[in-house]
Amino acid sequence: MRRLVQRHRTRLIGFAAAVSLAAAGSVTAATPRAEAAAAAVTATVSVDAGRTLASIPATGVGMNVAVYDGNMNHPSVPGLLKDAGVGMVRYPGGSYADGYHWQTHTVEGGYVAPNTDFDTFMSMVRAAGAQPIITADYGSGTPEEAAGWVRYANVTKGYGVQYWEIGNEVFGNGLYGATWETDHHAGKTATTYANNLVQYATAMKAVDPTIKIGAVLTTPGSWPDGITGPGDTMDWNHTVLSIAGPKIDFVIVHHYPIGSSQADLLGKPQAEIPGMAAALRSLINQYAGSNAHNVGIAVTEAGANAYKDTSPNGLFAPDEYLTWMENGAFTLDWWDLHNGTDCSHVTTVEGATDYDDGGILSSGASCEPPLNTPFPPYYGARMITKLGAPGDGLVRAASSTALVSAHAVRRANGDVSVLLINKDPANAATVTLSYSGFTPSSATPTVYSYLKNATSIGSATTGSATRQTVPAYSIVVVQLHRNG
Repeated sequence: MRRLVQRHRTRLIGFAAAVSLAAAGSVTAATPRAEAAAAAVTATVSVDAGRTLASIPATGVGMNVAVYDGNMNHPSVPGLLKDAGVGMVRYPGGSYADGYHWQTHTVEGGYVAPNTDFDTFMSMVRAAGAQPIITADYGSGTPEEAAGWVRYANVTKGYGVQYWEIGNEVFGNGLYGATWETDHHAGKTATTYANNLVQYATAMKAVDPTIKIGAVLTTPGSWPDGITGPGDTMDWNHTVLSIAGPKIDFVIVHHYPIGSSQADLLGKPQAEIPGMAAALRSLINQYAGSNAHNVGIAVTEAGANAYKDTSPNGLFAPDEYLTWMENGAFTLDWWDLHNGTDCSHVTTVEGATDYDDGGILSSGASCEPPLNTPFPPYYGARMITKLGAPGDGLVRAASSTALVSAHAVRRANGDVSVLLINKDPANAATVTLSYSGFTPSSATPTVYSYLKNATSIGSATTGSATRQTVPAYSIVVVQLHRNG
């Protein structure tokens, strides 16, 4: 059943590429591989500690889990999630959600693993210190079924589940010619979804008015964004929000960049996310009325389409998480905890084995390391915990070269940390840092590092506040104290 999810993901990406790759990749990033021809990399990074872009949300670093994964509630999982700073966990798992019936813990036409029921999931999430985000069954369910889940979760059990999505990638129901999402409604239009979404929201909030309801949108610039489907007068996003905008609390998109090379993938966060986030905010402002400022953006699935278990994805992960947070998303939920592999596409990338497993932890397949062994994106995400904590301010950091990404945080006590990603696979980067709105101490900073193909995060007292060396294909976090 894990391969079912992989086939779904490949089908979505492949169809999107065939229909609108030009739209998805219309913004051209500088190409790190081309710049890598130089014998050494130099970069200047300027940090404006007085320009706050967003606060780190408690739910910012999120993770998907799926009911077909028999190891989703393994005893070691809560500790691994907590160590990585995961604050939100999504359940019951992508397209499975549109066939999942919570009372019977069954999926239409799908496999459900033992010990993956809702109560067991909630025990794991609580042990990890995270919040759940639940995808209610739109495809084969009803508003009454979803309201019953809210009642069980928040009234009967007192779990306090706040975030509820209504369906998963509903636009994949055949409206636009591609069908991967279960949808038993007679109408498949965006208008039908929006009107039903309002019914779901009304029924669910009648049980618990404090919950937040999310609407499925198409990702701006990616198929089928901008296409008006048969039976609608506008495209999916405009139709859904024109009807349901005043009734929702957040919008939902998924982001799976189509990287044609390692360098191309690593440029996607900067190339795509700011424009996508701006388009979403514009839609929200247009349709959500006076409540627009309270409507959030949730990226409930994200991941790389290649190099999944190797160093390029390790570099991509923190850039993806942080760039979405800087642009207003309150969560990004990585796909996923354990995805699995059939071991038929094992390759070597940058000197390490790629198992074609989209999980952040090993599923324990025959070709893989032991169960729950972290892959590079796990360590990439964990590096964010060295940068800052929930509530700290993400501030502006600009790099002079696409080969080095930079993110910065001003902590509650006035200290500053800077995360640097060197995208050159062969050469170290010499980075000169400057600051406005912050004067660093002259003391040698503490530097955390995740190196190429490493299996742990290291630390040292090294360099200075104004000059750091970032090894090839690595992530470093420089922790600085304010002067005085």
